[in-house]
Amino acid sequence: MEYTIREIEPKDNLVLAQVIRKALEEHGMNKPGTVYTDPTTDDLYALFRAPKSVYFVVEMNDTVVGGCGIYPTDGLPDGCAELVKLYLASSSRGLGLGKKLLQTCADAAKKMGYQKLYLESMPELNKAVGLYESVGYKKISAPLGNSGHFACDLWMIKEL
Repeated sequence: MEYTIREIEPKDNLVLAQVIRKALEEHGMNKPGTVYTDPTTDDLYALFRAPKSVYFVVEMNDTVVGGCGIYPTDGLPDGCAELVKLYLASSSRGLGLGKKLLQTCADAAKKMGYQKLYLESMPELNKAVGLYESVGYKKISAPLGNSGHFACDLWMIKEL
């Protein structure tokens, strides 16, 4: 299996928004309070121009099949960024690409000076939660920061 991981480009916006929304629809999570209705989902390139943020896309056969990023969400503790928007098209799941994206993001976060990564998810996304646990994320009892994703009720953190 050949794949490429690279930073987001403006041309990636449409396909990434489609991948994200389709994945949420598959799990019945296409509702307010998730990235499904978040207006930034349609222009991830612009969102990730923010300082100390980055978004990586993964391509297979010259087709974008997903991505993941880190973002300095308002209200997070010093030295902590949020791991955001890890989504893969259904055809590319189970191939180890999620784990590769998580490692790429962790490496980038360390280079930017972060000591921790925080994420928000939902129990319905149990395969993703298992993936997060497999790379060292631990569940915590309450949210950190002000992501605005009030539908998320599972929170995790990882020391880098």
